[in-house]
Amino acid sequence: MIAFVSGPVAALAPDAAVVEVGGIGMALQCTPNTLSGLRIGQQTKLATSLVVREDSLTLYGFADDDEKQTFELLQTASGVGPRLAQAMLAVHSPDALRRAVSTGDEKALTAVPGIGKKGAQKLLLELKDRLGEPLGTGGPAIGTAVTSGWRDQLHAALIGLGYASREADEAVAAVTPQAEAVESPQVGQLLKAALQTLNRTR
Repeated sequence: MIAFVSGPVAALAPDAAVVEVGGIGMALQCTPNTLSGLRIGQQTKLATSLVVREDSLTLYGFADDDEKQTFELLQTASGVGPRLAQAMLAVHSPDALRRAVSTGDEKALTAVPGIGKKGAQKLLLELKDRLGEPLGTGGPAIGTAVTSGWRDQLHAALIGLGYASREADEAVAAVTPQAEAVESPQVGQLLKAALQTLNRTR
């Protein structure tokens, strides 16, 4: 089992990063929050989870162990595979997910692409005793502050989640006033708002 990878970031994509480990490029699927903290050429250490399928080996990378553990716990619920678990973490931080499950916040789960009203109700029941209580206090700690390039990161994150380029453009435009109202917009929070906008227009 690969617990983590450490090395320079060799490449970045909308939903993945390549980390050089001992002369080998390890491709990791990552959430927008994790990707927003990476820079090409800089050293990084990412916690990892290896998902084995008959026809593939996919390595998922996370900013910390909490995100990794939450990713793995989410998949213990029926119907939740690695892609959906990653989408849930793209919209909500681990603590925000714990808060949503502990308070029965169905609306928070339906903000995730691929989760409808019935699916959210089922997940709330299944995950209630698995995720545990929220660790922090106050609002959800989503996203890493970035002072520039948030539009590109947000657009890339939406494309990575399966939205069309036109839908991503409209969502970015919709959250631009929110982003420009603060000095350091957070991609994770903007992604959450953008997804809510897309859900309303569908």
